[in-house]
Amino acid sequence: MSLTSILGSLNKSIDSITVVRGLKNFLSENEAKIQYGILSGKVDTLVMLPMSFNVALTTSLIPTIAYSKAMGDSETIKKRVSFSILLTILMGLPCMAGLIFFGEPILKLLFPNQSNGAIVLQISAISIIFIVLEQTISGVLQGLGKVTIPAIALTVGVVIKLILNLILIKIDPNVFILGGINGATVSTVICHMIAVIIDYAVLRKTIKLKLELSTFVIKPLMATTIMIIGAIYTYNKCLSIFSDKLSIILAIGFAVLIYGIFIIAFKILDKDNIKMIPFGKKILEILNLEKQ
Repeated sequence: MSLTSILGSLNKSIDSITVVRGLKNFLSENEAKIQYGILSGKVDTLVMLPMSFNVALTTSLIPTIAYSKAMGDSETIKKRVSFSILLTILMGLPCMAGLIFFGEPILKLLFPNQSNGAIVLQISAISIIFIVLEQTISGVLQGLGKVTIPAIALTVGVVIKLILNLILIKIDPNVFILGGINGATVSTVICHMIAVIIDYAVLRKTIKLKLELSTFVIKPLMATTIMIIGAIYTYNKCLSIFSDKLSIILAIGFAVLIYGIFIIAFKILDKDNIKMIPFGKKILEILNLEKQ
């Protein structure tokens, strides 16, 4: 478990070692450092934010699943694992989509004097869903006693990231759009994607986990798509009335509201799942679903 944490830090250290050195092939040293500052200072901070919200879920998973395993309660393990993965997807998808479609106005809102780096943020945002899924599934595997698997999976991802960094960062993005600083973000996406694939393959084999495509992929994607369409419409309408900063704040607020509505409308979470959420029973009472 400690090794997994160390590898997570090493993943970022690779960028600190390779980015400036690679960018100096077509940029001055000062410009290369500015590019790295955008990646490490602004982009990484925003991309890692959803991960901080997911920490509580992951932390609670390990002892809970370990206890269920010790009791031989495989059904409870499957229910808790399925719910945790679903909750992670429902949190990760809108965060990813929001930064992809509103990367530039969000940067202007948070960094009004240094708002450059929208493309880097938009590419890097793709990694959000993989990062939070990796975090959750790693917690599940550790609870099941498979503590070495997350470390192995992340090691494979980190090695591939290093190789891709050394290849892509040296390429001028004017020649190949995924070169330069964009190459470092692409390699991060691939790193975490590979780690998730390995972790999930082991998890599925260990507890015979079956996730419904409709509940875990199609419906969350539909809710996210509707959310983004509504947010874009709201943002564009507000721009003609309010400032850019207020418009993006209102668009984000409306996006959260509409996303919540369609999670309920599509019945992505059933009553048993809602009960596992803090204040879940209270939510059911408000929605008048407790006795249905």
